[in-house]
Amino acid sequence: MVGRLRQIVAFGGGGFSMEAGNPLLDDYVLSLTGKERPKVCFVPTASGDADHYVVRFYRAFSGARCEASHVSLFRRDKGGGIDECVGEHLLNQDLIYVGGGSVISLLGVWKAHGLDEILLEAWDRGIVLCGLSAGSLCWFEQSVTAFHGAPMKVEGLGMLPYSNCVHYDGEPARRTEYHRFLQEGMIPGYAAEDGAALHFIGDDLARVVSSRPKAKAYRVEDTGGEVSEVAIQPTYLGAETLSLAAA
Repeated sequence: MVGRLRQIVAFGGGGFSMEAGNPLLDDYVLSLTGKERPKVCFVPTASGDADHYVVRFYRAFSGARCEASHVSLFRRDKGGGIDECVGEHLLNQDLIYVGGGSVISLLGVWKAHGLDEILLEAWDRGIVLCGLSAGSLCWFEQSVTAFHGAPMKVEGLGMLPYSNCVHYDGEPARRTEYHRFLQEGMIPGYAAEDGAALHFIGDDLARVVSSRPKAKAYRVEDTGGEVSEVAIQPTYLGAETLSLAAA
C-alpha cells in the first residue's frame, strides 16, 4: 500500500547536503519507499548538475542501504550508469531526490526536457518525491525563492495546491517577503525552517518531521489584511535516539 500513495516530502533545508553526519531526514524518506534496498535517483538540475553535489550524494547514499543513481540534464552522459532514457529511469525508481539551487533554472530545464510531465507520472505511480530548498519549492503551486537576489514569487509545478517558503529561520528576508506576497494575493501555504520537512500524502499535509529538536513548520495565510502564522510542532526523528541515550 505504501508504494501506491502519492507522497512528497518537502524539506525547509537539511539532508545530506546541509547536515553532514545527520541522516535523519534522508533515512525518513528512504523508509517511505517500503523497500529494504530502494532505488534512489538524485536530480541535481538546480545546481547545474554540479560535480561536487553529485559526489556528496553518492557518499551519502551508495552502499548496502540503497541503489543510487543520478540524472544529468546539462551533460551528454545521463549519469549513474543509466542505460535507458531518463524518463524510463526515473519511472523505475522508488525515491526521486531533488537537490537545491535555482528553482527558476530547474523549472525551465525540466519543462524543456519534459521532466515536469515525467515527475507528475512518477508521483501518480507512488514513487516518493522529495527535496530541499529548490527541490522543495518546485512541487508547489507558488513559492518564494531568493537564489537570484531579493525574494521573489515563482510558479511551480502545482502538484501541491499551496504556496511554500523554505529556510524560514535561516533567511529572515524570505519570511518578510512571504508575508507581503500573501497580502498581495499569493495563495495560503506552508513554511519550513531548516531541519523541518513537510510530508504530504496526496494533496494533504500528513505529518511534519524534523532532524533538529527545535525546527518548526508553519501554516501561513492572509486573513484579511493580516498574516496568520500558526506553528506546527514536528515529530523529532531523533527522539528515539535521545530516549535510548537517557536510559
